Amino acid sequence: MASRLSIPPARGEIWNYLASAYRDDLASDILAGMTAEQKHIPSKYFYDRRGSQLFEEICRLPEYYQTRLELSILRGACGAIMESFGEGDLVELGPGADPKISLLIEAAAEPGGRGIRYIPVDVSESALATATESLLRRYPQLQILGIVGDFTRDIGRIPRERKRLITFFGSTIGNFTASAANRILASVAAAMREGDRFLIGLDLVKPIPVLEAAYNDAAGVTAAFNKNVLAVINRELDADFDPGRFEHHAFFNKNLEQIEMHLVASEAMMVRIPALSLPVEFEQGETILTEISRKFTREGSGRFFEAAGLAVERWFSDPKGWFALAEVSL
Repeated sequence: MASRLSIPPARGEIWNYLASAYRDDLASDILAGMTAEQKHIPSKYFYDRRGSQLFEEICRLPEYYQTRLELSILRGACGAIMESFGEGDLVELGPGADPKISLLIEAAAEPGGRGIRYIPVDVSESALATATESLLRRYPQLQILGIVGDFTRDIGRIPRERKRLITFFGSTIGNFTASAANRILASVAAAMREGDRFLIGLDLVKPIPVLEAAYNDAAGVTAAFNKNVLAVINRELDADFDPGRFEHHAFFNKNLEQIEMHLVASEAMMVRIPALSLPVEFEQGETILTEISRKFTREGSGRFFEAAGLAVERWFSDPKGWFALAEVSL
């Protein structure tokens, strides 16, 4: 049963499906990740309050082209996307800051968000509360239902009684392996009804120096973002990771067409995670894989959607073909 936190009760609320499960999920994922041959941490644990703040900083960095391009594409396409929307639910999987969703709200037929219920789905309750408060102030007619949940398994909890435009910005789908991404798309397709649409951002293959610079900014913000996940584990599981003994490393894996982000042990060490009764040994140079970011082509993404039972209706991109928004339907 979801817990409910009002934000405020007259115009919105948050349903929390993770209040009792978050720590258990984290414990299970870290146990699996720290005992694997290639140690790994799921990237969803980046986004505590500090991690969310750091990611907002990343989005403003000169090297990080994705947000600027996606916003530019959306500015040009939002009128066409919202032309037939009218009233309904505007769903956002994994929302960050609100400029992208604001463009869609402002392009709707009715002013002030009238007729729209915004439904963000995110693992971070604090991030949802911050985003919803800002939107409620800006759009006096807007209704909000925030869902604190894991969109990899909680898509079925999103209400289905109204027409929906489901959005998945930032090429977040690229943070999942091909098999996991296929399962997410299949779950979206299963939750969609006739007339629903799915708008998804895709980071496209481009020159490797551009890709690698986006994850190795000169200011070191991405490095701080990467290391912050260790602080999350320390806080939640009483671990004793020392972020200062790990280095940020990000590179493009040509064979898999993906950026990989790692934390590299600068020396041999033992890390203890008392909540798991787990000592973890690191050799010097050993890495923890913290994120992948797969890159797409138009042709490959079409096959990707088709396998999930979805079809691309419209494709919006920038002049260089570096990023795209695909509008898909059943």
